[in-house]
Amino acid sequence: MISGAEIMVKCLQEEGVSIVFGYPGAVICPFFDYLYRTDIKAVLVRQEQNAAHSASGYARALSKVGVCVATSGPGALNLITGIATAYMDSIPLICITGQVRSDVLGRDVFQEADITGACESFVKHSYLVKNTADLPRIFKEAFHIASTGRPGPVLIDVPVDIQQGEIEEFVYPEKINIIGYKPSVHGHPMQIRRALEMISESKRPVICAGGGVLTSGAKPKLREFSQKTGIPVVTTMMGIGAMPTDDPLYVGMLGSHGKKEANLAVHHSDLVILCGARVGDRAVTSPDQVVEHANVIHIDIDPAEIGKNMKTSIPIVGDMKNVLGQILKDINYTAPAEWREQITTWKAEFSKEPERFEGFVEPKSFVAKLSSMLKPKAIMCADVGQNQIWCANNYRIRDGRFFTSGGMGTMGYSVPAAVGAKLARPNRDVVAVCGDGSFQMSLNELATIAQQNLNIKIIVMRNTVLGMVHELQDVHYGSRYSITELDDVPDFVRLAQAYGIEAAYASSNEEAEQYAKAMLKSDKPFVLVCNVHPKTSSR
Repeated sequence: MISGAEIMVKCLQEEGVSIVFGYPGAVICPFFDYLYRTDIKAVLVRQEQNAAHSASGYARALSKVGVCVATSGPGALNLITGIATAYMDSIPLICITGQVRSDVLGRDVFQEADITGACESFVKHSYLVKNTADLPRIFKEAFHIASTGRPGPVLIDVPVDIQQGEIEEFVYPEKINIIGYKPSVHGHPMQIRRALEMISESKRPVICAGGGVLTSGAKPKLREFSQKTGIPVVTTMMGIGAMPTDDPLYVGMLGSHGKKEANLAVHHSDLVILCGARVGDRAVTSPDQVVEHANVIHIDIDPAEIGKNMKTSIPIVGDMKNVLGQILKDINYTAPAEWREQITTWKAEFSKEPERFEGFVEPKSFVAKLSSMLKPKAIMCADVGQNQIWCANNYRIRDGRFFTSGGMGTMGYSVPAAVGAKLARPNRDVVAVCGDGSFQMSLNELATIAQQNLNIKIIVMRNTVLGMVHELQDVHYGSRYSITELDDVPDFVRLAQAYGIEAAYASSNEEAEQYAKAMLKSDKPFVLVCNVHPKTSSR
């Protein structure tokens, strides 16, 4: 006989899971007890939301499914923000929650919460397990759903009696057949042909790369497509890293907080090739203005995204890597030299030195300098707020990655995401950049970093305000700073040291760069607090 808890663990082993992030509780203890007897590493986070963020960082770094686990009630509910964050950014997660006994469901017993109902709008699928014998099929389906098509989180809610129940033997399904779930992976040949014709007729084409390029592993194909055709590339925030920053054909991030030259490229184009991007309001504020002067080819594995925010001339549903391969096979086109020259002119015209304040670190130039110090495959995890924009526009990416919460904009993301990324890629430089507001939302994970002895470098941009909202209040609300001032608390250096982590405080770029050089030589975690002027803008 074999118990449901042991089945759950064996399912993870069958899927090649080597690490899970979680927080225990009574009704998930049967699972953790069996997990303890295996080689699967269980990482104790300090709050359940961070389990989802860490699993997300792990998933993004390895391009595989991340796993997070929590108990019922408040434990499961604390996962919700992390699940929603992964859903908006198409990150494949398996979220396992313990649940109260099946026979008392609906009676409002201790720590009961309808987590499947609560998460309905931002999971790709969810299961409330009602029979121990169903566990192998459910886990097999869950991993398949999470990792195929447009990736996303799948929730498995397992009552404690289902974990304790027993069946005669464990058999993990070799194949699955989910009725109605058959994602298209190859673009329709007719649509590919139409796209090739439209590209051949364009004079000012631009590629807009989104997170789907990275999720699908299509980065090399996108670079080949751009270099073969000479078509310039802009990215959404989630698409940063699809092209190296120093590539002559890379223009920058577009949108309300992006590069002016990137926005001009889209505004003056006659063809926009959307690759795995939904172009939300932050990327393109007025999509109708774009389609007035440009055709749009939209490539995405999720048919629901095509045309949702921007009217599409030619829709192509399929896996990005496959579709770009189909296009590359037959394309014979070179973008006009004058269009590429115009892009180059804009890039030079709008390049400027940021304003500096005496006695403070200028964050944009420091992020750019820090980039040059990191190894080529470094991973930068940016939080949300002004620090996110400083990183997005100034991180000089080579073969590395840029992780952030793009769709949901979840503060407190960067530090736990860096934990997951470092455990996935221990030999890479992993840096988390956050503001003093967002850092205080997840600084409890310093305990996880110390316990796991993770060589993560944390940059805290300390400007003593909630910078993005403070800036908004400055522009639109008559400088009435309603609850956006953090004051000079706490002392982050002493706080980090209380966790046994080295820390330093910098009041100039020269100091910050010296500390950065030293911390990158160390094999231990480090917190570098940069004193940033409160009036430093996000742009």
